Amino acid sequence: MTAPRLQRTGRLRRCLRASALGFALLAAPALAAAASSAQPTDPAVHPEDQLQAAIRLIDAGDLGEATRVLASLTARQPNFRLAQLLYSQVLSLRSGAKIGLPLADEDDPRLAELLDELRARTAPAAALPAPGLVPDALLHLASEIRYAIVVDLSKTRLYLLENDRRGLHVVRSYYAAIARGGFGKQAAGDLRTPVGVYRITGWTPGWQLPQMYGAGALPVNYPNSWDRSQAKSGHGIWIHGVPATTYVRAPRSSEGCVTLANEDLLALQPLVAEGGTPVVLADRINWQPPAAAAPEREKLQRTIEAWRRAWSSLDTQAYLDFYASDFRTDDGMNKATFSEFKRRTNAGRKNISVKLSELSLFEYPGETGLVVAQFTQDYRSASFNMVSHKDQYWRLQMNGDWKIVREENH
Repeated sequence: MTAPRLQRTGRLRRCLRASALGFALLAAPALAAAASSAQPTDPAVHPEDQLQAAIRLIDAGDLGEATRVLASLTARQPNFRLAQLLYSQVLSLRSGAKIGLPLADEDDPRLAELLDELRARTAPAAALPAPGLVPDALLHLASEIRYAIVVDLSKTRLYLLENDRRGLHVVRSYYAAIARGGFGKQAAGDLRTPVGVYRITGWTPGWQLPQMYGAGALPVNYPNSWDRSQAKSGHGIWIHGVPATTYVRAPRSSEGCVTLANEDLLALQPLVAEGGTPVVLADRINWQPPAAAAPEREKLQRTIEAWRRAWSSLDTQAYLDFYASDFRTDDGMNKATFSEFKRRTNAGRKNISVKLSELSLFEYPGETGLVVAQFTQDYRSASFNMVSHKDQYWRLQMNGDWKIVREENH
């Protein structure tokens, strides 16, 4: 390689290092086993893994092989703009011409967006955690729930976790763009993605939507009960695809939604049940061994069981003691009016039965000492029976006790 070409190659490497901060392989170990033995041009390899392979080849100075990988990737995904940019840089270097490197010029907003995407895809923090670690937000997932979606909004990564006899483990990881204003939605029109615990409420195929939504959309139930208690507003928060003219969107580009490549969305959609798959939109994720959450999880499970027993035994005062002084209902009752209502209701009951099932526990992202318990509640008495799904928000008190601050049947 000639001295000028070496100099230009080194410049490209420095641009990549400065913008990417590292070159971690992003595929989940369980899914990458087959891909690791395949060639980077194999169609079975995910486009993101092909991009990572090309970046590592550039870093190693193997421009010929990098060209081959990027040629395959751009032929497969011609609208993958970041891949096209890297491909053009490698071809410029190999031509021997003294062509400037747009990667070094962030003044053009279109190139700046691509560099932001490169950082998001290749920063070390975007790599998958070690096997066996789980997001700290998932304290406990009911065995009936097969999958959970967790989005690390600060890293623009979406993780699909499977819940089976082996426990929780990541099975897919996708680059996922968020809102132009970042995250922490407060009001309609603020161009931010919410932070909280939600659930998928359905599936709308792309042919029923404007082109900007791509292959389709998975709506979530924003605003939830906690959002409403915090006076947050807005609507129409979805996980959706992208227009056919692009492979993905810039890391911060939506009006509040989470967006995926269309092929990633279509791979995800069959695995998430309507109304059943939890979606955690987190400001940040800490990965930890499941045992790390055991003390908090077990104390909450005992507390919820004690709340159920007090209610079932018609010990109204013991039951009400589980509610915080600042508890409020969705329809505006405070602790005093709620207590009066429950005393009046229970006074007319000779016996009741309350059974809980399908209990899941989530540390609420963006809050300190707040957990949402989600479960199926089967209430029966002589005059009234009801099966409902409940979201119950528990706040850790100064004395170490957990108290209910919000609850909603749906």
